Order: sequence, then structure tokens, then C-alpha cells
Amino acid sequence: MTLPHHGRFPYQPIDRGSGTPWPNGTNLAVYIGLNLEHFAFGEGLGAELAPGGPQPDVLNYAWREYGNRVGVWRMIELLDALSLPTTALINSSILDHCPEVAVALASRGDEIAGHGHTNSDRQSTMSEAEEMAMIAEATERIARHFELPPTGWLGPWIAESRVTPDLLKEAGYTYMLDWCHDDQPTWFTTRAGPFLSVPYPQEINDIPAIAVRRTSASDFANMIIDQFDEMLEQSRTMPLVMGIALHPYIVGQPFRLKHLRRALEHIAARRDAVWITTAGAIAEHWAGENPADKSHASKNTVSSSP
Repeated sequence: MTLPHHGRFPYQPIDRGSGTPWPNGTNLAVYIGLNLEHFAFGEGLGAELAPGGPQPDVLNYAWREYGNRVGVWRMIELLDALSLPTTALINSSILDHCPEVAVALASRGDEIAGHGHTNSDRQSTMSEAEEMAMIAEATERIARHFELPPTGWLGPWIAESRVTPDLLKEAGYTYMLDWCHDDQPTWFTTRAGPFLSVPYPQEINDIPAIAVRRTSASDFANMIIDQFDEMLEQSRTMPLVMGIALHPYIVGQPFRLKHLRRALEHIAARRDAVWITTAGAIAEHWAGENPADKSHASKNTVSSSP
């Protein structure tokens, strides 16, 4: 019996991966996805430091808010010291709550990408009309605030409906970060044409590692270093993408920031051997060098339903 399938891309083993080197002649692209998130008080979803009780859940709300008030500013100091760019993944509600944070990152030249309206909601539970409206609102807010529309998207809670890639393509996005299925970008089939997926990490990600599995700050830094060293070795034969997903309310805590500094210093010291960049630059280069009409995805006519 054939199992239901997403219909977005065919299977391809990594040893048949293709692609040309990244712009500086290296084979490993590294980007930092810095999540800027805002949450509703007294309702909705949110990562938990401790098991939540009745709403309003002051403990967990205040813990998350620490990232916007303190953690992100310490992280910007660190990123500046190491001359590291980021892809800032912002809830559009950040532009109401603490626009200074988004402005500070944009002033660094960082990429501003869409991350829904708030991480209190999960877009996979929305109707198509509701999801379309949410994407439109987040896109318009970012475009108006920064006079440039976002080209990349990460869904709140990395959740998708069955039509999310279609809606993003139709809204003018060029890539998404929701899928963690490969170490190379992948062309997706949508009802509006090919759409690029850039790898986003679920292991080198402080929420699953620290908030869920209770990994120590030191071990998380070691994970980043080990991932980098191993992927640099694996990239000898093909271009690969390494993402690092960070949340200021987690790694912006002082005792964790100390260890994050050690990991990022390790990567920055090898900038001659890798391409340290943004997710948007990765998508733009890959699409230019590996167009969809040459990919396996374009040779397979698949629907957007399972």
C-alpha cells in the first residue's frame, strides 16, 4: 500500500547531491537564524522554562521577554565583535512591541525574514484564508517598516498547513526554512511554480537542544563546534549548508552566552574556509547556479495534496 506523500519533492540521496561552490569558492555555507519572537500575555503558545500553570503564566512569559529586553542586545554585541551576519526571523508583532530590536539588526545589514505574526499561534491550525491573511500582514508590516519586503519565511513553531508553500510562493517569497530534511537547498513543487527550501536546523537549535532535552550550555556549544568541523570535512565533495538556530531568551542568558561565544569564535576563526552569510544569500546563489528547471523536482509533476 502506498503511503500518503507530500508531493513537494522526490527522494534524492545526498551522495548524488550537486551544485557549484559557494561564491567565495568554498563548499560550506554557514548562517545564523536569530529568532525574534513576541508572545501574547495570558494566552496562546510559548516555550516553557517550567511547566505552565493557570494563565496568566507570568514565569514563562517573563522568561521569554528577557530575550527582547536583555538577551538580544548581548547577542548583538557578540555578533558585532566577531563580524558575523544573521538572518533575523521576526514576528511582525515585534514591530509593535520592541521595534528597536529589529531596527538594530537591520542597521547591521542583517537579513530580515518573516516569522509570522506571533509565536503564540501555529499557522498549521489556520484555514487557508486565515493563513493567507496572516502571511500578508506579516509581509506588509516588514516591507513597510524596512522599505524592503522579506524574501524568506520560517513558520511560527515551524508549522505548515498543506498549502503553506503555495501561499508563500504566491505572496512573493523566494525561499522558506521550515524543512530540515537535507543539507542542501531543495526545490519544492507548488501550484505557483518551483519554490526553494533552505535547510534549517532542528538539532543545532537551542529550543530542542536546551529547552526540551536540557542540554547544558557547554554541550550545546560543543554541538555547534562538532557540527561545523564535521560538515566542513563532508563538504569537500559538494556544497552544504549549516544553519545555527538561536533564541535570545535561551542563549542570551549570560552563562549560555559565554559558551556560545566560544562556538562562534571557533567558526569565525575559519572564515577563510567557509562562507559565513545569510539564508537569503544562500537561496539567491543556489537558485542562480542550480535553477529549478535542472532539478529533479521540476521533472516530477506532483500535486500539493498528499
